[in-house]
Amino acid sequence: MTAELLAMNAKVIEEFRANDGKCGPPFDQVPMALVTMVGAKSGRELCSPLAYSTDGEDVVVIASAAGRPSHPSWYHNLVANPDVLLEVGSEQYEATAVLTEGEERERLYAAQAEELSVFNEYAEKAAPRVIPVFRLVRVTE
Repeated sequence: MTAELLAMNAKVIEEFRANDGKCGPPFDQVPMALVTMVGAKSGRELCSPLAYSTDGEDVVVIASAAGRPSHPSWYHNLVANPDVLLEVGSEQYEATAVLTEGEERERLYAAQAEELSVFNEYAEKAAPRVIPVFRLVRVTE
C-alpha cells in the first residue's frame, strides 16, 4: 500500500470516528464502514475504510481496488482471517467475512453498483479479473 493511500485511509478513519461514521469529501455521499482485521502476512491489526451496501442484516464490501488488475491487500487479509471488527455509523460489532460466489456474488455486486455507479467502471477496468464480494455477517452470542 502506498504512503499516499495510507495517509488518505488514516484521514478517513479519523473523520469517520469523530463524526459517527460520516466522512467528508470525496466520501461524503458514500456509505463507509471501517473493517478492522488481522494482516494475512504481518499478523498485525489493520483497519480499512470501505464503501459498503447492505443485504438484509449483512454488510457487503467489494474488493474492487478501484479497478486495478489485482485484489486489494485487505482481500487477502479477509480470506486468511475472516473474523473482523466492523464499525458502521456509531455501532461497532464483531463479524465474519464470507466470500460470495456465483449468482449471489453477481446479485450483490449489481446491487452495490446500482447505488454507487463507480463500481460499474471498476468492473470494466478490472476485466478480466472478477472482483470479489464479501458478506460481513454479524457474530451473535
